[in-house]
Amino acid sequence: MAVNLSKNGTALTAAFKEVVDEKSSTNWALFTYEGNSNDIRLAEKGDGGLEELVEELNSGKIMYAFCRVQDPNSGLPKYVLINWTGEGVKDARKGQCAHHVSSMATFLRGAHVTINARAEDDVEPEVIMEKVAKASGANYSFHKEAPSRFQDSGPQGPVGSVYQKTNAMSEIKRTNKDNFWAQTEKDEEKRRKEERAKADDERQHLEKERKDREAKEAGQREKRDKEKASQIDEQKKYQQKQDSTTKEQEKQRYEEENQAAQTKGIKRGESVEKANEAASLISQRASNPREMFKQRERGITPSDSDVPSVPPVSPQPEPDVDDGQSRCEYEEHVEQQEEQEEAPLPQEQVEEEAPAAHIQVAPKEPAQPEVEENNVEELTPDETPDKGACARALYDYQAADDTEISFDPDDILTGIEMIDEGWWRGYSPNGHFGMFPANYVEMM
Repeated sequence: MAVNLSKNGTALTAAFKEVVDEKSSTNWALFTYEGNSNDIRLAEKGDGGLEELVEELNSGKIMYAFCRVQDPNSGLPKYVLINWTGEGVKDARKGQCAHHVSSMATFLRGAHVTINARAEDDVEPEVIMEKVAKASGANYSFHKEAPSRFQDSGPQGPVGSVYQKTNAMSEIKRTNKDNFWAQTEKDEEKRRKEERAKADDERQHLEKERKDREAKEAGQREKRDKEKASQIDEQKKYQQKQDSTTKEQEKQRYEEENQAAQTKGIKRGESVEKANEAASLISQRASNPREMFKQRERGITPSDSDVPSVPPVSPQPEPDVDDGQSRCEYEEHVEQQEEQEEAPLPQEQVEEEAPAAHIQVAPKEPAQPEVEENNVEELTPDETPDKGACARALYDYQAADDTEISFDPDDILTGIEMIDEGWWRGYSPNGHFGMFPANYVEMM
């Protein structure tokens, strides 16, 4: 905010006029702010000069002093304006009052010397008077001039002349001297021309070297670009060759897959034809093989009615069979055990086994009529047939009901029984036992 000089304007103006008036005994006045506001008030005034004024300055305030002094050179009155900023004033307050200096200088107009003071050393009376003496502009006094200075001291000495007599030799020497300097200037000009010519030659030589160097670098750069382009072309050709080889391989593989699919389709068609043929042959038979198979399962065939019952074979633990080869080995092992059992035993062993044999010879119970056609033919190892014949599937076959087995091409079927010309039965790879078409497999 701007400084306010109107609130106490009457007192401020009166104090200023007293200091300016040479007839007044008041020769200094001190102004400051009212608290932290921007209102200016009269702090003090007196007639004791600079010594008395300096004692009234406060280090914790911002103050403005206007004092009348006498010029030590001319003896005329001079006016001094002191802008006092104490060392204890806060920086924020200093910033606010910094632009008030010009307003106070306008109000306290007519000052010959302006002093910005922060410490007591800046307002020493001797320092201020020295600045006033330097600012007066003239180092004289009307009251101290000697009166004899302006009095006539009589006639002065004779006045000298600048005329000289002309001397031919000196003129010749002067002319030779001029010629010498002219020749010197010509030589200097010639030397400058030679230096300029030498500098031009040197510049042209450097320019030529630069052009040669640039041409050489351009050639090398072009050569590198060509080599890089040739490498890229070779890489592209190699990539194209690889792509063409890959495409040919993919094409060949695709053709092989198509051919394999066609061959599989043909085999599938042949399998279907053979299956239809087998079905037609079976349909032409007077007796149904499935009925014969069911009768054998129930044990009521005419050939079995007259045959005495045979004691069952003791169950043997079946090994973990994963494929047809293992099952064939298992069946051969069973046959060897049966042959060993048929061999004559020692007397002691016969006597020990007699009770067990007596128990096993018990007549076989008749087959239960509750056996249904839809029972799954998955037999235990003790029901495995004696024959260990194995066959490989030529085509895939899906069972029509639970009395048949399903298999895929190249599956191994074990324990095969040739119960009919067109239908056999045996074990599938998953362990199920049932019938299947004979023309779908080949014996191993």
